[in-house]
Amino acid sequence: MGRLFGTDGARGVANTELTCELSMQIGRAAAMVLAKNLNGKRPKVMIGLDTRASSQMLENAITAGLCSVGADVLKLGVVPTPAVAYLVKEYGYDAGIMISASHNPCEYNGIKIFQSNGYKLPDALENEIEAIILDNAAPIPTPIGGGVGSAKRNKDAINDYIEHLLSATNMSFKGYKIALDCANGSSSVSAEEVFTRLGAEVVVISAEPDGVNINKDCGSTHLENLQKVVIENGCDLGFAFDGDADRMLAVDHTGAVVDGDKCIAVCAKHMKQLGKLKKDTAVVTVMSNMGFFKFCEENGIKCEKTKVGDRYVLENMSENGYSIGGEQSGHIIFLQYATTGDGQLSAIQLLAVIKDTGKTLKELADEMEVYPQVLINVRVSNFGKAQFPKDKEVQNAIKKVEEELGDEGRILVRLSGTEPLIRVMLEGKNYEQIKELAESVASVIKERLV
Repeated sequence: MGRLFGTDGARGVANTELTCELSMQIGRAAAMVLAKNLNGKRPKVMIGLDTRASSQMLENAITAGLCSVGADVLKLGVVPTPAVAYLVKEYGYDAGIMISASHNPCEYNGIKIFQSNGYKLPDALENEIEAIILDNAAPIPTPIGGGVGSAKRNKDAINDYIEHLLSATNMSFKGYKIALDCANGSSSVSAEEVFTRLGAEVVVISAEPDGVNINKDCGSTHLENLQKVVIENGCDLGFAFDGDADRMLAVDHTGAVVDGDKCIAVCAKHMKQLGKLKKDTAVVTVMSNMGFFKFCEENGIKCEKTKVGDRYVLENMSENGYSIGGEQSGHIIFLQYATTGDGQLSAIQLLAVIKDTGKTLKELADEMEVYPQVLINVRVSNFGKAQFPKDKEVQNAIKKVEEELGDEGRILVRLSGTEPLIRVMLEGKNYEQIKELAESVASVIKERLV
C-alpha cells in the first residue's frame, strides 16, 4: 500500500484529508507521468464522479491540475465507476479518473485512476505520482498560452455506457419483477433504464441523490429497505448497488441476502456447465466464506485466492486468463465484459442464469452452504495500524484462536486498505464460539492499538 494510494485509490474526508490542493497535485502529477509515457504527446484524461456533495469540488481541482501541465480533460458527469473503466478504452483516452468513495458515507471521497486499457493504474505508476507530490521527484512544468490544457463536457457518456450494459445479454427479462436500490449514487442515472429496457418490471428506491444521502441507510451496505420492498411488492428478487455502482448484493423473493460469494458461485457453476468458465476456475479473496470453497470442490471448480481488494482479483484473472472473480462484498468481475467490478453487469449476468435455469434465486443460492461468520471492525490510530504487525500481544491473541479453532474454522485479521480499521473475521461451525473468540481478539486490539 502506498503513501497516498490505498487498495482502491486515494481516499479521505473531503476538504480536510482529501483537499482541493492535494487533488490538484494528483491531477498535475498524473498528467506528468502520463506525458512521460506518451513521448511528449498531449495527454487526454476523462473524469467521472459520483453524487456526493464534494465530487464536483474535487473534479474542478483535479481538472485544474491536469490542465495546468498541458493535459486535455473530458468531464463525464455522474457515472458509475465501471463506466469510466469502459469508456476510457472505448473513447481512446490515455487515462480515466473516478471521483468516489464507493460505499463510504458522503463526507468521504476518493480518487482512482484507470489506464487507457481500462485497468486500474499499477502500483509502479501510483508510486511515481506519489514521489512527485511528496518528494518533489520531478519539476512541475508550467506551460503557457496554447500549452495549457482544455476541458469540455460529454453528455453522451452515460448513454454509451448503458448501451454497453445492454449488449452483455441477448435475453429479455420480461415477466420478472425486480427491485433496485441505487444507494442514491451513480446507478441512479442508469439502473432503471437498463432493466426496464431489458423487459423487467422494476421498483426503484434510493434513486434521488441530494449530495449527502449517498449510501445513507441504503444500498449494498444497508439492505433492510430493499428486503422490505421485495417482500411487500412481491418481487422475484432485488439488487442493491453501492455509491459508485461497482458492487452488487442481491435479495431473493423471501428477503434473504445473497452475497458476492453466492453470486459468484451461482454464475461460475452455470458458466462451467456451458463450457464458458475458463480453466474451470473462479478467483476470490481470502475473505470468501469457507462454504464457497466447499461449493467449488463439490462442483469441480478450481479456486484461486488473493489478497483482499478487487485489484488483486483482477490481476490474478488477467495474468492467468480466468473469466470470473470477485469479493464477498459484491465486487464481481466478468472479464469478458469489464475490467473492473460492475454491479449492474453482475445483476444482468445473475438474471441470465435465473432465466436460463428456470430456477429462483433462492433455489440457486441455497446450493452453497454458508459457514457462520463474524466480522468486527476496530477503529485504530495511524500509530496502531503501523504497530499491528509487530505487537506481540495482538499476534499472540490471534495465534491462540488459531490453535483453538484447528480445522473447524479460521481467523483472518487484516488492515483495511481504505479506512483506519483493523478487521477481525472468524468463521466456524459454532457461531457462539467464533463470536466470543472474535470479541476477545478485538478487545486486545482496542487495548493496544486504538
